[in-house]
Amino acid sequence: MGLALGLILSAGIGLSLGLIGGGGSIITVPMLVYVLGVPPHRAIGMSLAVVGATALVSVFLHHRNRSVVWRTGTVFAVGGILSSYGASKLTRLVSPPALMLLFAGLMLVVATIMLIRPHRAEGHHVPNLPRELAAGFGVGVLTGFFGVGGGFVIVPALVVFGGLGMKAAVGTSLFVIAVNCAAGLVGHATQEDLDLKLTAMVTAMALGGAVVGAHLAHRVHHASLRRIFAWFVVMVALYLVVKNYNAVL
Repeated sequence: MGLALGLILSAGIGLSLGLIGGGGSIITVPMLVYVLGVPPHRAIGMSLAVVGATALVSVFLHHRNRSVVWRTGTVFAVGGILSSYGASKLTRLVSPPALMLLFAGLMLVVATIMLIRPHRAEGHHVPNLPRELAAGFGVGVLTGFFGVGGGFVIVPALVVFGGLGMKAAVGTSLFVIAVNCAAGLVGHATQEDLDLKLTAMVTAMALGGAVVGAHLAHRVHHASLRRIFAWFVVMVALYLVVKNYNAVL
């Protein structure tokens, strides 16, 4: 039952990545830990492999619809490569319960941003290279340390700092996610042995979901989906707090 549920959730992760350019990756680590029984530190490395591979396939699906701005995505990716690799080395300094509590805190912040940030169809800001690099650096830190793709940060950052419309931000974010995950995975792969069979199974299901998500991306109202997912993230975060709070004390 645990494996079946984990694979179903994996498809949902891919669906979210393909549809809104992020979001699903933030539940990959909790799903691996609490549904599939993977140790937290190992789960972060596996999450990077799953999310990175799924994002890489998704970006080419979006490219077919001309919704990827490669120049802006490259600037963000360059900003995140070194920070993602460096942050991956810091993960083992934190105990598994503390890591899960930090992750829950990040999830609550993300959910709040998703709920209060107004939906904007088009960006109105002029691209700014220093700000784009700085934003990419910050996203890379989140990617390497927590094993998340960072799409929930990248999409609004691409709108604000890159001047992209929402659809272009969704497609471009997947390119940034893939690059950041690759950099973070290099750091984790030297410290943890990944369960390659389980990683491949989860990735395969996520890829299936991503294909569906990319197909629906231009048909579904993004604002409604974002609100639903935000409340789901809140519920998962509260579960992590209850599960790990006493272990840290």
